[in-house]
Amino acid sequence: MLEQLREKNPTIHIYSVNDPEFSLYGEVLDSDSFDSFLNYLKQETVVPEEGNVYQAHCDQLKNLSMQNQTIDDIFGSVTLEYGYVNGNNTKLNAMEFHKSSEINVMATPLILLLATLSDITEHGLDSSCVKAFYIPEDTVVEVYGTTLHFSPCKVDDAGFKCGVILPYGTNMEFVKSKGSSGKFSKYLFKTNKWLLNHPENQRMVDLGAHVGITGENIEIAY
Repeated sequence: MLEQLREKNPTIHIYSVNDPEFSLYGEVLDSDSFDSFLNYLKQETVVPEEGNVYQAHCDQLKNLSMQNQTIDDIFGSVTLEYGYVNGNNTKLNAMEFHKSSEINVMATPLILLLATLSDITEHGLDSSCVKAFYIPEDTVVEVYGTTLHFSPCKVDDAGFKCGVILPYGTNMEFVKSKGSSGKFSKYLFKTNKWLLNHPENQRMVDLGAHVGITGENIEIAY
């Protein structure tokens, strides 16, 4: 599938998540302890007909993860939310980061578009800094807190399913910075979520997201 995606996207260098370039953005984890999590995503969740669906926390996924030592080691045993995002996205649209790592559990193959905090300048983020990584089904990755990311991109008509594990409260409430302290304060959008929006992403513009991405709104063909 990766080679087919590369052929269909000749202007985008699509890396494999197993390429050394991914080490700047995250780490591939041992997926053996995520079998129950993966099965739930595949059997009990659906891809909407249009757009994406995001659920920040699901008690069933939490219960399936209670004895997962990998998760405890990544987050240091803090209280977590166990959710998922399923959908049909194919575009960059925006980039976000959290003041923490994030675990992504791939129940389908997909592409993640990634950049780093160091790519942000006083003018925001130029999309030419963004790199694309193909991630196979049944792969689990840690995405570092210094990594900019957003919705996965689908690689076939069926859409994508991706589990999301984060510190509890992340993405749950809209918030705004109360001052100008901090280099990235203007990007604060939700709890533990700093977001740079592309001007073509009208939905986020309407929600008041800061337009902070210049350049092409990258789109993945499949």
